[in-house]
Amino acid sequence: MKYLYSLSISIMFLYSCTNHAGKKKKADNLFYDRAFEFREKNMPDSAFFYFIKAKDLFLQQKDSMSAGKCLTNMGILSEGKGDYYGAQELSLSAISYFDEKKKDQYAYINSNYNNLGIVTSKLFNFKAALEFYDDAIKFAKDSSDIRLYLNNKATSYQRIGDYKAAFEIYNRVLKGVTKNKKAYAMALTNLSAAKWEQNPSYNALPDYLKALHIRESEKDLLGLNSSFLHLSDFYAKKTKDSAFFYARKMYQVATQLNIADDRLAALRRLIRLSPPKATQQYFAAYQSLDDSLQTARNISKNQFALIRYETEKIKADFLRAQSENIQKQNNILRKNFALGILVLFLLTGYWWYRKRKKGLEQEKVIEVKNTEIKYVKKIHDRVANKVYQLMSEVENILEVDRDTLLDKLEILYNISRDISYDSKELNTGKNYDQELSEMLKSYSGETRQIFIIGNEEELWEGVGQEAKDEIFCIMQELMTNMKKHSQAETVVLKFNRNEMDINISYSDDGIGMKDAIQKNGLTNTENRIKSIRGTITFVNTQEKELEIQLSFPFS
Repeated sequence: MKYLYSLSISIMFLYSCTNHAGKKKKADNLFYDRAFEFREKNMPDSAFFYFIKAKDLFLQQKDSMSAGKCLTNMGILSEGKGDYYGAQELSLSAISYFDEKKKDQYAYINSNYNNLGIVTSKLFNFKAALEFYDDAIKFAKDSSDIRLYLNNKATSYQRIGDYKAAFEIYNRVLKGVTKNKKAYAMALTNLSAAKWEQNPSYNALPDYLKALHIRESEKDLLGLNSSFLHLSDFYAKKTKDSAFFYARKMYQVATQLNIADDRLAALRRLIRLSPPKATQQYFAAYQSLDDSLQTARNISKNQFALIRYETEKIKADFLRAQSENIQKQNNILRKNFALGILVLFLLTGYWWYRKRKKGLEQEKVIEVKNTEIKYVKKIHDRVANKVYQLMSEVENILEVDRDTLLDKLEILYNISRDISYDSKELNTGKNYDQELSEMLKSYSGETRQIFIIGNEEELWEGVGQEAKDEIFCIMQELMTNMKKHSQAETVVLKFNRNEMDINISYSDDGIGMKDAIQKNGLTNTENRIKSIRGTITFVNTQEKELEIQLSFPFS
């Protein structure tokens, strides 16, 4: 919720700056003013559309800074819709349109960097977000903006567990806002919450109540929403009646502010804290709100991308029609002027040369990218997974043989040293079933059991070496992701073979791997199974349990 509050301030700040500049450009670019009119009416789709048209017109007018402002606003709108990758792309594009040597552009530059920090944090890349917040602070001149960016930076430190750095920044902000009651209450709450998060025995209650009284006197609804959340969490394990009371207060304020995510957060606490008779009522309200929110987000998830696509399509159609018209004129000129034929020939040759040159450059870029992907895959499969497997073995074996461990480390060293060669380090020969079972069982532990059914020597008869190697890597990747993400206590692997295919069923009783499905490892898994003409199906990846089906032809 701290990020939501920070973002709302950032948006209001950027709006005041850009709206003022927009009035100056009213005679030059009416699209820009239309964009702000729709934004003020809370119509982000229309605002986004007109920012695109305004940007194109600014570029025609060679007004680079105004084009950058359009991209910055588009990035903020995309973040508000939950399109974090789109917002990141737009804000990164905006950087090149600003001149960091001109102080009159600093207001837009620091707002753009702050938005980059916010979306990068929401993509869980907190270290990169810290760099963007540093850039925002570098170009910020207003003290309130600097406090905002420092608060966001401290929150990122808090998320990565660097509490010392977070405390230093929160204390710095707190000392600088003694005269601003709302800002003081916010800084005090954030500092106390961070201390309590680091040390649950820390008594954050006096500071929480002090901030609450300030926010009540200032009628700061957003601030009250934050205070009620922290107080409910503080009392959750101590006095459930108080925790329930503040959760209800949070729900009332979040409803008044119409902040759906905070209403859901309040309902989750009410479900956990309410008496049995009221639990069903709160659960029904939560389910209804969550369903409607998810539906709305799914509908709007890619709408900005569609707007950009349609705009570019219209532009392309216009250029194509314009090109066809020019071609007709050239045909007439060729009939009447021999010189026109010669000029056209020379222009065509020049165009072909440029296109060929560009094509060769693109082929080179693609070749470099493919080489990078090849070695990233090698490092992931040959080193990362084996390191994790070795870590799992060391973790689960009470007494580790030093020589055996050194031998395995030496193998890893040789693989790393020879990563540029195409040699295979997998020894999947006659004892393939035993090697596979040994690898799978290495992921078991005191709190985790691995059950393997059907992995016999006969199962792998007639299976090619390439398929064996790929299946070994695939199963290693699944087990690594299971240990990292699912928190499973029981894992069951079933192997069976029919006339055409070998089928492998994986299931566990963990929390699922919903957040891990889009990671590089599982993407590599899908590519690997496809390379041996197989299929992989994630039957269930929700909050409880996971089931995956693999199938591939053995001939």
